[in-house]
Amino acid sequence: MKFLGIECTAHTLGIGIYDSAKGIIANEMDTFRPKPGEGMLPRELADHHARVFNDVFSSALKKSKCKLEEIDFFSFAQGPGIGAPLAVGCSAAKFLALKFKKPLIPVNHCQAHIEIAKKISGFKDPLILYLSGGNSQIIIKEKNRYHVLGETLDIGLGNLFDSFARSIGLEGHGSVLEKFAKKGRYVEFPYSVKGMNLVFSGLLTYAQKLAIEGKYRKQDIAYSLMETSFAMSCEATERALFLTKKKQLVVCGGVAQNKKLQRMLKTMC
Repeated sequence: MKFLGIECTAHTLGIGIYDSAKGIIANEMDTFRPKPGEGMLPRELADHHARVFNDVFSSALKKSKCKLEEIDFFSFAQGPGIGAPLAVGCSAAKFLALKFKKPLIPVNHCQAHIEIAKKISGFKDPLILYLSGGNSQIIIKEKNRYHVLGETLDIGLGNLFDSFARSIGLEGHGSVLEKFAKKGRYVEFPYSVKGMNLVFSGLLTYAQKLAIEGKYRKQDIAYSLMETSFAMSCEATERALFLTKKKQLVVCGGVAQNKKLQRMLKTMC
């Protein structure tokens, strides 16, 4: 069987095709890039996704070497995400499912992050650290239900990095800030962990204040922002591992790509 999935929860339009016999046979995407220092407006994201949809769609079909008539299921990211770009993917998936009279499968964005990470790792019963632009949660799954043990009480970790990057004139994307911070040195930041819950908005305010004052290099501030927020996340995660007695840890979401975070978690484990 063949499945076609459409991802459009935020700045990236992605179209993938999965063959149950061969695995992933296409995974094409196009990312909206705002100007440095500017954020992402929902209508601009939707316009971008609509504009590039045909090219990404055609590229996925070409790479997979299959015809639309051969697709057995159509799926799309239902949310959570940004409403306007989500609507683009939803409309396209509905149209394709109706046109070819095939089943339509809505997919929960958060659950997809978690389950694909579990599948790739091969772990059966891990503690889950889910870090993305809008979400920062520590989760377990029991009796086929997800339970949130701890989470951010204000903004997501990815949002923290994106907001600070834009405030100092960088492109609002975590990977850009990660590269920028590589040559930085640590300066003291406020540190707050509430049990297994996290608070990041104070770090953002403090980092922006330091950047305006000009006492420290922006690379040092960026480095320290990441160091402190990751240390807080590691502490809350370590506490959850001790509480649950879990022997496995899965990290998922966009922020999980950060190499510094990966090193700190490996040291913790």
